Amino acid sequence: MENIKSYITTHQQRFIDELIELLKIPSVSADPAFSEDVLNTAEAVRSALEKAGCDHTEICETPGYPIVYGEKVVDPELPTVLVYGHYDVQPPDPVDLWHSPPFEPVIKETELHPEGAIFARGASDDKGQMYMHVKALEYMVANDELPCNVKFMIEGEEEVGSESLGWFLERNREKLANDVILISDTGMIAKDTPSITTGLRGLSYVEVEVTGPNRDLHSGLYGGAVANPINILSKMIASLQDENNHITIPGFYDKVQELSREERDEMAKAPFSLDAYKKALDIADVYGEAGYVTNERNSIRPTLDVNGIWGGYTGEGAKTVIASKAYAKISMRLVPHQDWEEITDLFQKHFESIAPAGVKVVVKPHHGGYPYVTPIDNDGYQAASKAYEATFGKTPIPQRSGGSIPIVSLFEKELKSKTILMGFGLDSDAIHSPNEHYGIWNYLKGIETIPYFYKYFTEIKTS
Repeated sequence: MENIKSYITTHQQRFIDELIELLKIPSVSADPAFSEDVLNTAEAVRSALEKAGCDHTEICETPGYPIVYGEKVVDPELPTVLVYGHYDVQPPDPVDLWHSPPFEPVIKETELHPEGAIFARGASDDKGQMYMHVKALEYMVANDELPCNVKFMIEGEEEVGSESLGWFLERNREKLANDVILISDTGMIAKDTPSITTGLRGLSYVEVEVTGPNRDLHSGLYGGAVANPINILSKMIASLQDENNHITIPGFYDKVQELSREERDEMAKAPFSLDAYKKALDIADVYGEAGYVTNERNSIRPTLDVNGIWGGYTGEGAKTVIASKAYAKISMRLVPHQDWEEITDLFQKHFESIAPAGVKVVVKPHHGGYPYVTPIDNDGYQAASKAYEATFGKTPIPQRSGGSIPIVSLFEKELKSKTILMGFGLDSDAIHSPNEHYGIWNYLKGIETIPYFYKYFTEIKTS
């Protein structure tokens, strides 16, 4: 792989241009209005895999959006790497907070990215990171450097809970058989501090509906005499955490895995500036569960957050009404060994129990996923570590992530494979937010590093 840097330099502009074209397609899986765009993106990914060197590619139909499959089999006796990614993206809302249109990618220099970053929805999550693998394959095939077999499974429903993925896995275990699964849908500590994500939090996502009177009421005639669903919902949500920001749902912490003082001390060795963290978010101070520092609160502790709340009149001017209904969307991030279905059930029972008699409450579970931990002594982790060492010149730090990729635990259940999370994004990429972006340096560094994973993984497995 001596010429990988020169290959990337030669084709750098094309690699960037191809990603920009992919980012122009608004593949928002949550909104049916974009369904045709999602399907067009699937075809674009299939075509890219074919051009990169896959011997076989196909669009695999599912009950939902299709899964793009591709493979390059060098020798059935050699190890097989299964690459997972997703081509769907989050909705761009609120659009008015974007500095440039979310589906009209632009490259802008920033303090963190003097070489430029691509601003667009999906730039980092996950089109940019997924496309690194396509270009890494291109390099390996073009230079006869692919040392093992590779399969790609790129889905279109990750941002809405991967509802069809389990269905697909059950029916395609043989097609998807592999020795390790490789995903780039996470981040690293900093551009000069590579890290490998070894833990992911699980997720329980619900929507709640509180109904009071059978219609909107005049707040003067009925205020103070009838339960106001918005007021009630606000009080119910506030009661879900105590003064120490400890979640009050009975049984919520029963199965939480507590890390030892030694493990927490190891985590604390990762570079972190609280002042820089607050400055980047423009906040005066951090906030969270008492007894834990920021890097513990957002990775090894479970959380409960309101993701949206609405009801009543929100237009211009005034309208004095007591709304008939109020709604909220709530997510709970979970840690080993919490069961998301059990947590969802505990939430539902508790939330219904604290509702006053003047309202009716409905809890609608949406989706969820289990937490996941990758041991650092397995072959895949060791190969990834050596790959980062080859291109960054330093050993990566194992890091627990606060995010969730529910399908990782599903992969282990259905395919009996360990997953390695080689992310090249940064916390500042603004994924799921306005002005999402991905550094060009990060994008190209990923393309450079990934082929080394194949090299070292094959060497380890065949030695």
